[in-house]
Amino acid sequence: MTFEGRPNRDAEVVLVGRSNVGKSTLMRELTGHDVSTGKKPGVTRRPNHFDWAPQSFMFTDLPGFGFMTGVEEGKREAIKTDVIRYIEDNADSIIAGVLVVDGKAVIDIIDRHSDAGDIPHDVELFQFLQDVDVAPVVAVNKMDKVDDRDERLNELCERLGLYPPWQQWSGEGGTIAPITAKKGSIEPLKEALRGHFREAKRDDLLQFVK
Repeated sequence: MTFEGRPNRDAEVVLVGRSNVGKSTLMRELTGHDVSTGKKPGVTRRPNHFDWAPQSFMFTDLPGFGFMTGVEEGKREAIKTDVIRYIEDNADSIIAGVLVVDGKAVIDIIDRHSDAGDIPHDVELFQFLQDVDVAPVVAVNKMDKVDDRDERLNELCERLGLYPPWQQWSGEGGTIAPITAKKGSIEPLKEALRGHFREAKRDDLLQFVK
């Protein structure tokens, strides 16, 4: 069963990532709308769309996936499949795919899965966005909790197949955006999105990331 009820909009930015990385908080910062952030991971089971009809544009918060307490593996895999299918089906309208990761935990999580011989979800999703021609932007959240900021961001670039230093992947139209959504510190992400909107010749959308 894929997600139903998608508003018919020409342009979209999707937020994807594991459960509990702060997607809903980020969505609130981007849209000014309060999204019900659950105390339990995996509370968002269907996409949350915030759309503006005059511009035919929306932000979409897609359900988190990965480990969730009390959710059996089959259900978790189904959610991930639905997320991937949603992006695939709507890739032509999606200007950017924002992969939200937890800056403090992401390297450990990636390495743990790699050691077990799996492709880590975050890496897989990043490559998938590239494969379907959706500009990936990695919103590295919770950076206020990270001490060795540059080192951590360089390591993340390496894991994603990008050459460090991370700074060359930041800025307008960039791929790496260190943020702290809870404190409203999301300017690097807005800057990256501004570049992607301009590339898509959608300057009318710049108002949503000013």
